[in-house]
Amino acid sequence: MPDFDKPELSLDQHVPARFCARGAWQVHGLAQPGTLAALQAALQAAPAGGAKLLWDLSGMTALDHIGAQWLWNAWERRRPPGLTVSPLHDAYFDRLEQAGALALPSPQQRSWWSPAALLSVWRELLGHALGLLALFGQLMLDIGTLLRRPQRAPWKEISANIYHAGYQALGITALVGFLIGVVLSYLSAQQLRTFGGDIYLVNILGMSVIRELGPLLAAILVAGRSGSSITAQLGVMRVTEELDAMLVMGLPHGFRLILPKVIALSLAMPLLVIWTDAMALIGGMAAAQLELNLAPAYFVQRLPDAVPLANYWIGLGKGWVFGILIALVACHFGLRIKPNTESLGQGTTISVVTAITIVIVADAVFAIVFSGVGYS
Repeated sequence: MPDFDKPELSLDQHVPARFCARGAWQVHGLAQPGTLAALQAALQAAPAGGAKLLWDLSGMTALDHIGAQWLWNAWERRRPPGLTVSPLHDAYFDRLEQAGALALPSPQQRSWWSPAALLSVWRELLGHALGLLALFGQLMLDIGTLLRRPQRAPWKEISANIYHAGYQALGITALVGFLIGVVLSYLSAQQLRTFGGDIYLVNILGMSVIRELGPLLAAILVAGRSGSSITAQLGVMRVTEELDAMLVMGLPHGFRLILPKVIALSLAMPLLVIWTDAMALIGGMAAAQLELNLAPAYFVQRLPDAVPLANYWIGLGKGWVFGILIALVACHFGLRIKPNTESLGQGTTISVVTAITIVIVADAVFAIVFSGVGYS
């Protein structure tokens, strides 16, 4: 912007004193470094009794709502007496004057236990449940399409999602699994030593890790890492209108976006469960060697007898179900994100919390349904 268009404010000391505004009072000029500070300094140079000062805006070359709002704030939200302004610019202050007289309705305060609030929560939960059910139904239709025409399946998307959700999660799942195994082994060893049952550490560690902790740890980590990534990816596509563009081009969301993510997580999660189990058992063996002097060879030899084979299949089944649930929840919240950044942040947070909650609920269902399976 040329210098002569820079917004300026000067005080004319002649009687009566008046502020003279020049230049283009638009957002681009006001955003230049030091411009607002210079205007504020000129405003503060007014002598005592500034309310009687006159304002001359005839030197303005341009004005927009930002410049008019700055002046309106400087005038303490009322038109100063003796204002000189062109009719074109005067319209901005007329609108500000009219807007200032509007009384905004105060927000209605409702307690969370009021019938209206409870009904709103119920409708929200029902909407999410129906949305997840519709997403699952669409997934079944897409799987049918995949089986009929596998040559048109999004194999590249499936492979990419397996890489991101599975391979790139090996590091964090290994670290957390190893540390959990160490902690569990140390705590169990101290109790078993009291009762002289050191040799049963293999039973406790093997059953707890393979049947419960391994699948649950892997699911929670994948929900926080890959679930949030899926929701954010779909949310960004909503914000940038890529989802709308796909529909215009005839590319269904379910077959091209939802199906690859569900298949990828359903394949990657059981493998991550095996990996997490192995690292947790290695951590437990290391702690058992240090705390109880149990050799890793004894640990490996005793483990197949201590943990019946059915527990391995239950753990893998949990991983498969958890992967599908995490992908569906992440896609559901990703598709419901509105085209603004605030909704993107809220949707991602709610998606992770909901996915972890549903995983824990599903784990409880597994514990009840298979309560009589896998114990010798």
